[in-house]
Amino acid sequence: MKIPLLVYDRIVFVMNTMNNSPALLKSFIRLARPNNWVKNLLILAPLFFGLKLTDRVLLIRSLLVIVLFSLAASAVYVFNDIKDAESDRRHPAKQNRPVAAGDISQGKAAAFMIVLAFVSVGGSFFLLPAAAMWICIYLLLNIAYSAGLKHVAILDVFMIALGFLLRLAAGSAATGIPLSMWILLITFVMALFIGLAKRRDDLILAENGVSGTRSSIDGYNLDFVNHGMTVMAAVLIVAYIMYTVSPEITRHFHSRYLYLTVIFVILGILRYMQRAFVEKDTGSPVDIFFHDHFIQLAVLGWLLTFWTLLYR
Repeated sequence: MKIPLLVYDRIVFVMNTMNNSPALLKSFIRLARPNNWVKNLLILAPLFFGLKLTDRVLLIRSLLVIVLFSLAASAVYVFNDIKDAESDRRHPAKQNRPVAAGDISQGKAAAFMIVLAFVSVGGSFFLLPAAAMWICIYLLLNIAYSAGLKHVAILDVFMIALGFLLRLAAGSAATGIPLSMWILLITFVMALFIGLAKRRDDLILAENGVSGTRSSIDGYNLDFVNHGMTVMAAVLIVAYIMYTVSPEITRHFHSRYLYLTVIFVILGILRYMQRAFVEKDTGSPVDIFFHDHFIQLAVLGWLLTFWTLLYR
């Protein structure tokens, strides 16, 4: 019983400290990386493509899954920051993370991680049991990833892609809307493309003499990653075009004009590749999304066109 009591005492101590220190509270918020929660909007995809986005009950269930999944993702981020604190201190951007910068001790970070994981898993089993399994799998998968599998070239980007598929699965389980093979395939290829772009950024940093990059780059070089990104981009565009003109999809959406959305997909991919190959900037996809107006307009154009065609 001593270990649970010690964990409980540490959690209570952390919560009291956060209440008494606004600066520390801000550090804990940064540690949770709320800006990365935007990835979890993918959970709404089954609802959106299932033409049920206006169903209030299903929308609330999906939003609840997003909250619970975001807490699980934050628990993973904290675990990763604890594990990589030493290497992060040698990284130009990651050195500012709360644990690496010394703003939060590893003990407090561990207690925070336990709270996040407990609320996420406990809340999902209590409120949305159908989605609980996918949240648990996501946690276990990413713990394994952070613990060492992220250092295995190729496997690392596949595990990143699986994380995106688990988001889709959680959204599908919560709403009871089945996933089409097209959405799964397109999401998986897109995640592989983004994962390779992130590895390319690590390679660029390593070539510039920056330490603290992932050891998985030992299995990569720029030629391999550049070709991999090009192949994934081509597969993604072709798969999306086939999706929009597929007879089963046009029947499902009662529209023959889905191909109009292809232009925004191509624009977004080309802009991302421009940042990678020309501007040599493919760090965090979330940061790129929040700061690149071209990509924002492409996403907005895609959403508005799809919304008009599906929900008009």
